[in-house]
Amino acid sequence: MEESTPAGPVSAPSPGTSRAAAGPIVAVLGLGEAGSEIAGGLVAAGATVRGYDPRVRPGPGLIACSSEAEASTGADLVLSVNSAHDALDALRAGVEALPPVAVWADLNTGSPRLKERLAALAADHRRSFADVALMSPVPGRGLRTPMLASGHGASGYSALLTPLGANIEVLQGAAGVAAARKLLRSVFYKGMAASAVEALAAARRTGQEQWLRAHISEELEQATAETLVRLETGTYRHARRRSEEMRAAAELLRDLGIAPHMSAASAALLGDLLQTTADS
Repeated sequence: MEESTPAGPVSAPSPGTSRAAAGPIVAVLGLGEAGSEIAGGLVAAGATVRGYDPRVRPGPGLIACSSEAEASTGADLVLSVNSAHDALDALRAGVEALPPVAVWADLNTGSPRLKERLAALAADHRRSFADVALMSPVPGRGLRTPMLASGHGASGYSALLTPLGANIEVLQGAAGVAAARKLLRSVFYKGMAASAVEALAAARRTGQEQWLRAHISEELEQATAETLVRLETGTYRHARRRSEEMRAAAELLRDLGIAPHMSAASAALLGDLLQTTADS
């Protein structure tokens, strides 16, 4: 991934300035579950927080703003926590109001390609951009939610928020690196969760939910590094037999009236492995 570099010198805000000593000014765009909890943590840590969300009223301690531009004016940092769908529009609406030394951080779960587009747009306006990935659910953690940050503005983002209690790991590389790491993990975790939901729904139809729930729990409790090796090598080694098994599982789910999304996808992946092996 190529990093977009601002067209001119852009310095990250320094925590040593008088403003930082008094607490940074942070604009939070998007006051849903994640945005509101992070904003509340920032207020508690001593930051001046401006909030904007056309659908949500700002909570206690936040300065209500009527637009992205108003919230961004004079801010040290903007946190875009609206949605991946709204990220580009939010940046377009607020970036020109952002001071040249400030950082625009996008905390939305989006693709690396989207983060690269956001970084390029920020660079066109000579502003620093940080790609930030939230690595665990925000409720209950707020500002202390583990975060990864990459891109030109990542170090500035960390310099502003780490003294306030934020948990940030700065990654080397361009905007998109943090997003890619989160999404790679999501392929496994969200896929595993979807498979568990599908399997339990089928077990419920056959009166075997409690048995399967206990079985899955036991497997998760006993998992080790060797479990991953066994899962990976066994999938390649037994692809033919397992593809037939998963086609049978998909047929069972259809007979039970359950769409076999994950079972059919597993059968398709195993079929692809067989084809790749045959072609090699």
